[in-house]
Amino acid sequence: MSFTKIELPVAARRPVIGVMGSGVDPHPNLACPLGVWIAEAGYHLLTGGGAGVMAAVSGAFAAVKDRRGLVLGILPSVEGTPGRESPDGYPNRWVELPIRTHLASRGSRGDDPASRNHINVLTADVVVVLPGGAGTASEVQLAARYGRPCVAFVLEPDRAPGLPPSVPVVTSVDAVADYVRAHL
Repeated sequence: MSFTKIELPVAARRPVIGVMGSGVDPHPNLACPLGVWIAEAGYHLLTGGGAGVMAAVSGAFAAVKDRRGLVLGILPSVEGTPGRESPDGYPNRWVELPIRTHLASRGSRGDDPASRNHINVLTADVVVVLPGGAGTASEVQLAARYGRPCVAFVLEPDRAPGLPPSVPVVTSVDAVADYVRAHL
C-alpha cells in the first residue's frame, strides 16, 4: 500500500487575550471599547464566562462583524458536580466556546488550586485587568506568579491599588493595544 504525503499549511495560532474584572459591575466604559478592539485586532477573547466585565467585554467583542476570533469562557463548576453543572449565569450568552471545568473555587479563593483562574491566566497570551474584586486580584497575582504579561486598564490609576510593581496601569484602549502588541 502506498501513501501520498500531503503538505498542509502551517496554521498560525491566533493570540488569546484574557480579560479579567468584576463579575458584578460591567464597567462598560472600559469593557466595551476593549472588546471591540480585541475583535478588530483579530485575537481570541478569553474570560471567566460570567456576568459583569466578562459579559460586557464578550458582548462588545461578539457584536463586531466579520471578526476572526472567538469568545472563550472558562467556566467554574458547582461544588459537588464536577464538570456537569455551572453556577447560574455561566456561561453568559456571548460565550461561543464554553470550556467546562471541574474547578469550583472562585472569588476570594481564586488562587486556590481548585480555581479556574489558573487556567484563565495560563491560557491567555496577555492578561488585561479591569476593576474587580477578590477574584480579579487573584488573577493578577497568578499572572505575576506565572510570568504572564499583565496590564491594568482603569480610567483612574488610584482605582487599581495593590497591584504588583510588574503590572503597569494604563488609562486608554490605545495604551492597552500598545502593551498587547509589545508582548505578543
